[in-house]
Amino acid sequence: MQVLLPPGWPRPRGYANGVAARGQQVYVAGMVGWDAQGVFHSDDMADQTRQALENVVAVLKEAGARPEHIVRMTWYVTSKKEYLEASRAIGAAFKELIGCFTAAMTAVEVSALIEDRAKVEIEVTAVIPD
Repeated sequence: MQVLLPPGWPRPRGYANGVAARGQQVYVAGMVGWDAQGVFHSDDMADQTRQALENVVAVLKEAGARPEHIVRMTWYVTSKKEYLEASRAIGAAFKELIGCFTAAMTAVEVSALIEDRAKVEIEVTAVIPD
């Protein structure tokens, strides 16, 4: 995997501007903050984000992929304010579960998600190197 940083651009914090990779591609659907049985245990943004990230890791594992194979993440949050207020706890969960900050990332505030209790949905693309 090669992190793409054009000359003279400032290094982004917590993500990469772009990533080039070669290998088996793995696409993970949007994961929300419920458990394997589809049950939400919290309405807290940080708690739901941790669970969504745990779900991402579980799906990656099914393909033989690990968090370091993630090349792209798209985050949909229902409240930018809540997300920013929970950013410390979210960052800690991300560091613990994903570890690396080299994925190209996008975060978008949306008015709602399909699951009424969901506050965050994270979709991922990973590439397992050849």
